[in-house]
Amino acid sequence: MYIISHDMGTSSDKAVLVDFNGKIIDTAVAPYKTYYPYPAWVEQNPDEYWEGVTSASRQLLSKTGIDPAEVKGVIFATQAMGIIPVDGSGNVLYPNITWVDGRAQKQADAIMKKLGGKKFFTLLAGTPIMGKDVIAKLIWIKEERPDVYHRTKYFLDVNGYLKYKCTGEMVAELSGASSYGLDLKKKTWLSVLRLTGMDMNKLPPLVRSTDKIGKGLTKEAAEAMGLLIGTPVFGGCDDVQSAAIGSGMTNDGDIHIYLGTSAWVCATSKNQTKFKNGAAAIQSADPEMNLITGITEAAGSNIEWLMKQFFSKEHEKYGDGIFKYMDEQITRIPPGSDNLICTPWMLGERCPVSSTTTRATLFNINQEHTREHLMRAVYEGIGYNLKWILDNYKKDYKLSCASFRVIGGGALDEAWMQIIADITDTEFGVLDNPRNAGALGGAIIALIGLGVVKSFSDANKFVKVTKTYIPNTHNHQIYKKLFESYKDVYYGLKKAYERANAERFTSR
Repeated sequence: MYIISHDMGTSSDKAVLVDFNGKIIDTAVAPYKTYYPYPAWVEQNPDEYWEGVTSASRQLLSKTGIDPAEVKGVIFATQAMGIIPVDGSGNVLYPNITWVDGRAQKQADAIMKKLGGKKFFTLLAGTPIMGKDVIAKLIWIKEERPDVYHRTKYFLDVNGYLKYKCTGEMVAELSGASSYGLDLKKKTWLSVLRLTGMDMNKLPPLVRSTDKIGKGLTKEAAEAMGLLIGTPVFGGCDDVQSAAIGSGMTNDGDIHIYLGTSAWVCATSKNQTKFKNGAAAIQSADPEMNLITGITEAAGSNIEWLMKQFFSKEHEKYGDGIFKYMDEQITRIPPGSDNLICTPWMLGERCPVSSTTTRATLFNINQEHTREHLMRAVYEGIGYNLKWILDNYKKDYKLSCASFRVIGGGALDEAWMQIIADITDTEFGVLDNPRNAGALGGAIIALIGLGVVKSFSDANKFVKVTKTYIPNTHNHQIYKKLFESYKDVYYGLKKAYERANAERFTSR
């Protein structure tokens, strides 16, 4: 018997077939496009999500030859903070405004002014609202697209939209709702959202990650996916939450780092509810736990950019082996890249600093530096960002951060992992099959929903650490000094970034 867990990322749906012992049987991938109609706008077409789900589901069934009757559950672990307005008939009224979209800084500033000003709001909430936050973008729709806003029955996130396509039910799962505004203690929509001008009736009913939704797959959904009518569909969760479960880091104080297109540092917490220095306290897939989550907007996407812009010929030569080739080049450059620093803020940043205007910067370059220096500096820059977040966790949340686990495709990059160990001065483990940790987490949630697995704390039984990285003390001393310069780049250029980009990123 099996679960089909859909890991809906920024660029594709990865459908994973998992058996009841947590073994990953096979995977199938269906890509979808991202659209950039204006500076700082990042949209996707919800119809393409559904096309990806149906395509990947059928691919899995075809590849494995399993009987659809053996699929006992479907679950989605999705990119967070999506905004998909739908009418009462489920028609999509506007493209998904994705989590990296930063169009709504004007609305963010107005909300904070309305609620006492930026300084008071930050003191009260722990972090300012920025143009990438969901509530600011909801008000943007209200103000800039009133025709859409007034026709909207519910605003659904990516997970909610896909559950609707599967079951005909419009709901929001708790962990996804926390990106909008969830009272972490009462498990209800945050009442203060009313003060922003938001119509609370446009927020759907709430469910838990393990809840069965409606009567399962409808006739139309079952036919499209190649599955049986009534196959259970579960509440699911956002990608950070599923990764926490799939990493096995489900107990109070446990930390995992994800390295994919984006990156995050996530700590499981029983009681923490503060927002500090760009880190958010959000609902875990486990209703009894919260997650402290600091998201770095661009990680693997920076390395992809680097490869395309500076190693295109090698890419043609080595194909899928290009990143192994790049790893080999990294090891030939000394730690610290001969004092070259590259910040990774290609898409602005959320944590450890919150900014829609900040962009990546190459600092301290001279004639001795090569493209290989730039390459290592990009890898190191992401490592500095992760260290900054971890340092804030120690200060703001009193977490030890003595160890963690790394998941995501980046965990397979051994040279990069050693750089991160050296920068953070922390020993950590990498999981077996780290690319599929999020999908595995989704499957575990479904198994809990079915009653096959007793509790979230049992997730660790499905997880195996296969490699451990130990920091090099000499390298850490080099990075310790450069890390301070890394932070200086942000503080020294903060106003320059705002002057250069504030108007450009709010134009349309």
